[in-house]
Amino acid sequence: MTSLSKSQYQNLLEARVAHPDSFTKALTSRKRRKLVGKDGKLLIVAADHTARGILAAGTDEFAIADRYSLLNRLVQSLSNPLVDGVLASADIIEELAWLGTLESKVIFGTMNRGGYLGSKWGLDDPMTAYDADHIASMGLDAGKVLLRIENTDAGVGKTIEYVVDAMRLLIERNIVCVIEPLPYTKDVNGLPMLDRSTDRLDKIISIAAGLGSYSGLTWLKLPAWTSHKSLGCSTTMPILLLGGDPGENLDATFNEWASALKIPNVIGLVAGRPLLFPYDNDVEKAIDRAAKLVHGVSN
Repeated sequence: MTSLSKSQYQNLLEARVAHPDSFTKALTSRKRRKLVGKDGKLLIVAADHTARGILAAGTDEFAIADRYSLLNRLVQSLSNPLVDGVLASADIIEELAWLGTLESKVIFGTMNRGGYLGSKWGLDDPMTAYDADHIASMGLDAGKVLLRIENTDAGVGKTIEYVVDAMRLLIERNIVCVIEPLPYTKDVNGLPMLDRSTDRLDKIISIAAGLGSYSGLTWLKLPAWTSHKSLGCSTTMPILLLGGDPGENLDATFNEWASALKIPNVIGLVAGRPLLFPYDNDVEKAIDRAAKLVHGVSN
C-alpha cells in the first residue's frame, strides 16, 4: 500500500503558499472515469468529518484532526484499485488531487456542513462546503447533502429548503445528488442526537425520496441498520450504505454491510472511520476487507 512521505507533506505545505493554483489544476486536469464501473458497485472512502468538527475516532478525541495522519490513511486507502473514490470537503479533495491520488477515482463533494457538532442550532444545516457551481467546475462526480429530521426544530425546515435547492442546482448541471436522511432527537441539553429507531427511518426514507421536482439523479445514503424491508422495498433509488464509528465491533458492522449489500438497489458503501481509523489501526486490512466485500472478490 502506498503511503504519504513526510517530504511529500512538506512539499504540499509549501505549495499552499507558493503555488495555490496547482491544487485547482491538479483537480481539474485529473483523469476521470465513469461514475459506476462494470460491476455496478462503489466503495467510497468518507473524509468529510472535519468540516463539521467531528474529530474523534475510537478513543482518540482528536484523531481526525491530525491532517498528516488523515491524508496518509486516505493515500493508503485510495492506492487500493478496488476503492472507487472519496467523499470530502474541498480542502481534503484538493490535497488528494495535488498528491496525485485521485486519478481515475470518483469524487463526491460534501455540501452542507454548517450544522456544527455540539451546537444547539445544528439542525439548521446550511451549505458551507461545496456548492453546485464548484462541484461542476472542478470536475467532481456528485454532491452529497445531509438531512437530519427532528420533529420539534424549525431548523429542519430550513435545511429541507437548502437540500432541495442544492438538488435543483445539481440536476441543472446533470450531476448526481446523494441525500443522507437520518432521524434525530434531542438530548436533555437540547443537542441533536441520532435516533436509531428504524420505524422513524422508514418514514424518512420516503420523505427524502420525494424531495425535488426530478428524481433521476437522486441517490440515497442510508445506514445498514435500516430494516431490509425499507432498503429493498421503499424506493427504487440507488442506495449507498454509510459507515459510522463501530469502535471494537467492526466484525458486526461488516456483517451488517454484507447483509444489506445483497439488496438489489444497494449499490455500495460510503465509510470513513471504520476504514480509515479501525480499532486495530490496520488501515490496509480494513480497506481490503471492505473492497472485497463491496466488489464481490473472494479471498
